[in-house]
Amino acid sequence: MKTSKLFVRAALVTLSFALLIGSSHAQNPRKGGSKPKPDLADVKYGPHDLNVFDLWKAKSDKPTPLVVYIHGGGFRAGSKELLSAALLEGLLSNGISVMSINYRLSPAVSFPTHFMDSARAIQFARSKASEWNIDPKRIGASGGSAGAGTSLWIGFHDDMADAKNADPVLRQSTRLSCMAVAGAQSSYDPRVIKLWIGEAAANHPALQDFYGLKADELDTDKAHQRYEAASAIMLLSKNDPPVYAFYNEPRGPLPVNARPGQGIHHINFGLRLKEQMDKLGIECVVRHQDQGAQMDKEMVEFFVKHLH
Repeated sequence: MKTSKLFVRAALVTLSFALLIGSSHAQNPRKGGSKPKPDLADVKYGPHDLNVFDLWKAKSDKPTPLVVYIHGGGFRAGSKELLSAALLEGLLSNGISVMSINYRLSPAVSFPTHFMDSARAIQFARSKASEWNIDPKRIGASGGSAGAGTSLWIGFHDDMADAKNADPVLRQSTRLSCMAVAGAQSSYDPRVIKLWIGEAAANHPALQDFYGLKADELDTDKAHQRYEAASAIMLLSKNDPPVYAFYNEPRGPLPVNARPGQGIHHINFGLRLKEQMDKLGIECVVRHQDQGAQMDKEMVEFFVKHLH
C-alpha cells in the first residue's frame, strides 16, 4: 500500500447525533420515496442482526446485472430504506436488479467492519446468482456519503475472495464493474481531508468512532495506518472500475465559522479522485448540482452504460 507523505495533525471532536444525521442526509436530496415491494425482504446475508438486505429482481429471461446499494449515515446511522425510489425504478426499468443492504454500525464496530459487511453482501449476491437470475460478472455499487466511500473502497480494493475459506460465501469475488455514488469521500484520512477541504471537514464527529480510536491515539502511527488503509484513493490502480460521483455541497473554501463535519461531502473529494483516475486512463465522471446534474437519472445512465 502507498504511504501518505502528509503529516498534518487532525483533531476529531464530538458533536450531537442530530447534527450527524443532518450532515449525512445532505448528500442525497431524493432519498426514500414510494418504492415497489421487494421480491425478497429482510433476508440475512451474514450472521449478525444488521446483515440483512432487500432485493428487487428485474424482469428478464436472461441473467441481469445487479446494483448493490449501501446507505449513508456517518457509519453510525441510516438504513437500506434510504434507497431512492427514482434510482430503483430507473434501474429496474432498464433491466438491472437492485439489492439494498444494512451493515453493522459504529460505535458497536469500527473499521474495517462496515466495509467487510458490505463486501460480504456482494459475495452473497454472487453466491445466489443462479437462483436470482443475476449475472455475477456484472455487479455495480451505489450509495451516499458513508455508502459512497464504502462503494469506492470495495471497488478499488484487490479481490478479497478466499478460495480456501470454509464459508462458501467468502470464496466469492468482491470485485465490481462500476460505482455510481453521491457525496463520496475518496479519503478518510483526516490529514488529507484537512489539506483538500479544510479543518472543519477533518473534524467530522463520526471519524473517531469509525476508526475505534481513543482521543490520545489520533496522531499516532497506529492511527495513520488505519487512515491510509481506509482511504479508497490509496487503493486505486490501473485495472479498477469506472466511477460516477455526484455532489451538492457548496463548492469553494469552507467558511471561517464552519461547524465540525462541514465539507465532508465537498466536490474536492471527487476532483482529487478524478485527477488520479485520469492519470490511469479510467473513466471518472464528477458532477455537481450547480451544473444542472440530475443525480438519479445520470446514475441510471452510467450503470446502463457499464453493466449492459
